[in-house]
Amino acid sequence: MSGPQCCANPPTLSSTSGIGCVEKFGGLNTYITGSPDSKLGIILLSDVYGYEAPNLRKLADKVAAVGFYVLVPDFFHGEPFVHENLEKPVTVWIQSHRPEPKGVEDAKSIIAALNSKGITVIGAAGFCWGAKVVTLLAKSDYLKAGVLLHPSFVTVDDIKEIKAHMSILGAEIDQYGPPALLKQFEEVLSTKPEIDGFVKIFPGVVHGWTVRYNVEDEAAVKAANEAHEDMIDWFTKYIK
Repeated sequence: MSGPQCCANPPTLSSTSGIGCVEKFGGLNTYITGSPDSKLGIILLSDVYGYEAPNLRKLADKVAAVGFYVLVPDFFHGEPFVHENLEKPVTVWIQSHRPEPKGVEDAKSIIAALNSKGITVIGAAGFCWGAKVVTLLAKSDYLKAGVLLHPSFVTVDDIKEIKAHMSILGAEIDQYGPPALLKQFEEVLSTKPEIDGFVKIFPGVVHGWTVRYNVEDEAAVKAANEAHEDMIDWFTKYIK
C-alpha cells in the first residue's frame, strides 16, 4: 500500500461536516449519526484519510437515514495520513497505524460499547485500510455482515476464514484489490454455504472511488452512489 493510487484525490478534511455529532465512543472520537434508539449498528472504517472526510460522513448520514445507528470512529487518534507531509509518506505513516493489531483492538472497543447500549446486531463497511479491519473482525462473531470497498491488505487466506455475510465492491483499476484477486475472493466465498458472499467489480473506476470522488464530476458521483446503494442494500438485507 505504497503507490500513488492509495493516496490519490485526498479530501479536504472538516471536523464540522455531516449532520451528526462527534463524541467519545468506545474510547475514540467518533462521528455518530442516526437514531440512538435504533438497535441496528453500522460501523464505517475509513481509508487512510480518516473520519473527518466529508464524503465519508455524507455516506454515514445516508446509511443512518434508512434506520441504522452509524459510527465513524477516529481509528488514527487524530493522526490521519497527510498527503502534503513529505517527511511522513504513507509507507512511514502506516508503521504507526496498522490495521492489525491496533485497528482491530480499537474496533473491538467500539463493538463492546455498542453491545453495552443493547446493540448486538452489527455490520461494518471498510474502505481501503478499513477493509482489512472488517475482514479480521469477520473471522469471529463480532459482525453479522460486512462490506469491503476497494480493499487493501486483504488476502485469499483472510477470506477463507470469514464467518459473516460479505459483499466486496471493487474497482476495475486497482493495484491493491485488482479484479483478478477479487475473483479469487469470489471463488472462496462460493465454497462457504453458511454465509452469503457477493463480489462486484465496477468498470472504469479506480481505487478509492466510493469516498474520494469529485462531487462536481457527474460520472464519478453516479459510480459512487451505485456502490453506496449496494452497500446499504446489503446491510438492509442482513442487519435486522
